[in-house]
Amino acid sequence: MKVKLKVWRQKNAATPGRFETYDTPELNPNMSFLEMLDVVNEDLTTRGLEPIAFDHDCREGICGTCSLVINGKPHGPHRGVATCQTYLRSFRDGDTILVEPFRARPFPVIKDLIVNRKALDRIMQAGGFISVRTGSAPEANSLPVPKEAADLAMDAAACIGCGACVAACKNASAMLFVAAKVSHLGLLPQGQPERYRRVVAMVEQMDREGFGACTVTGSCEAVCPKSISLDFIARMNRDYAVALFKGVGARPGRAAAVPA
Repeated sequence: MKVKLKVWRQKNAATPGRFETYDTPELNPNMSFLEMLDVVNEDLTTRGLEPIAFDHDCREGICGTCSLVINGKPHGPHRGVATCQTYLRSFRDGDTILVEPFRARPFPVIKDLIVNRKALDRIMQAGGFISVRTGSAPEANSLPVPKEAADLAMDAAACIGCGACVAACKNASAMLFVAAKVSHLGLLPQGQPERYRRVVAMVEQMDREGFGACTVTGSCEAVCPKSISLDFIARMNRDYAVALFKGVGARPGRAAAVPA
């Protein structure tokens, strides 16, 4: 099969970009989308043209770096998969496929289809961790965790931080990402000592990075490759409200974090 690609090309964040059209060589419909881009780049290089810059790592739907917007949808046409898990058999022979980077002000373009998502890293650095001493690994049954809480924590921890939720949101909100990172720690006993300071710190950092507000359209959940639920946003909002009521500050010294 062959397809026509309309790909966003941009030298860097300081220069304007544009769409360029490429006719692909013969392709195997069982190729992944990234394998197809590899073949296209090999063809461009052979013809003395600059290859398309795109980001990737694991190619197993784990790392989230393969983030592309395909025909207007982050990660492509299917639900619950990353770009690297999208295959050419999802398209028809002769299709025109529009490929562009994630569009959000906090995600400046580095080159072509690669964006800088360090804003998400800075949110994690603000509080997405446990700093209290937990000691060595305890015996499994010495710290009981209700199965419902454990299952919810695992669901939230599945977030790979790709930023598809931001790219899909009309406000470029990072609420689903932050909610997942807040919730998977806040649901477990080890996360309780810093629970309220954590949520304030991460929400404040999210605001400083320039992400928009959540208006609960559900577009984030629809494109999330790990199907993170909107319910986690409600959970985070409750924790944030409790933190403000208790007078908990994001920075140590402003107020003491109050355990649940």
